[in-house]
Amino acid sequence: MQIRTNTKQLVCQSVIGEITSPLGGINPYRIDPEGHSDLYPGVGGITYNLRIGDLAGNLFADHVEPGVSLSNFTQYQGQPGPNRALNLFSCVGNVATVVSGEAKGKTGRVTGKHGGIEHVLIDFDPKVLDQLVIGDRIQIKAYGCGLQLLDYPGIKVMNLDPALFDTLSIKPLKNGRLAVPVTHEVPARIMGSGIGASHSHSGDYDIQLFDRPTVEQYGLDDLRLGDFVAITDADATYGRIYKTGGVVIGIVVHSNCVLAGHGPGVMVAMSSAEGRITPVIDPKANLKHLFKKPAQPPARQRRH
Repeated sequence: MQIRTNTKQLVCQSVIGEITSPLGGINPYRIDPEGHSDLYPGVGGITYNLRIGDLAGNLFADHVEPGVSLSNFTQYQGQPGPNRALNLFSCVGNVATVVSGEAKGKTGRVTGKHGGIEHVLIDFDPKVLDQLVIGDRIQIKAYGCGLQLLDYPGIKVMNLDPALFDTLSIKPLKNGRLAVPVTHEVPARIMGSGIGASHSHSGDYDIQLFDRPTVEQYGLDDLRLGDFVAITDADATYGRIYKTGGVVIGIVVHSNCVLAGHGPGVMVAMSSAEGRITPVIDPKANLKHLFKKPAQPPARQRRH
């Protein structure tokens, strides 16, 4: 049974960014909750050996973003409006095309959005990564903003390309519920940085992995970049909050972190304040597997 959506009403629009540089601070050290300090690779740049499907933990890293990190540095009337548009309207699964440099014309897929630094993340084939340089411009066909499930008003979808949504093997259940494949369930009590944001159409919030009993209980040691996960007793329909009975479906977008309150980042993909989402464990609920299916153009552009 196909889930009815408002796909034909959605607008496909271009947004653009350039590959950012990694950043360094005057004080390069990061201190973990046990007081140990060290210098770690972090956000930005082109990350050659970390892609969707790879473990989010067990790395000498802090907030590292897989593949390519994009930002738009254009200022409009003194404000970063173009970068806000890049982050708000890009959706996971959207096609991203290199429009400058040696790799011009090559395409990749959006894998997530990282808050705070406000980056959009893109996955490319390793051969394309080797052709890219910092500063290359990448244009995205942003499509998915406003996606609605017509028969499930208690479930909010966001940040997903409609074609990707259609590949998720979501199954209708009784009483207005949907079964959604995920690799892990995560209790809301360990969600950290990013909680309390006023909306969930950009950015992410972090799974804290500092409590070993909880990590072992929920099997969180093998979280992978690109995993779909269910956050239980949570809601992110109009901002990220703790809510008994609520369920949030998110995608792991960046690596684990050493800073207190941080961890693998999760971008919100679905939310139900009333808990009308039933998570179903599926080890293959990861973008690496879903992206094996060819990207589809927006519905209005398909040939019939």
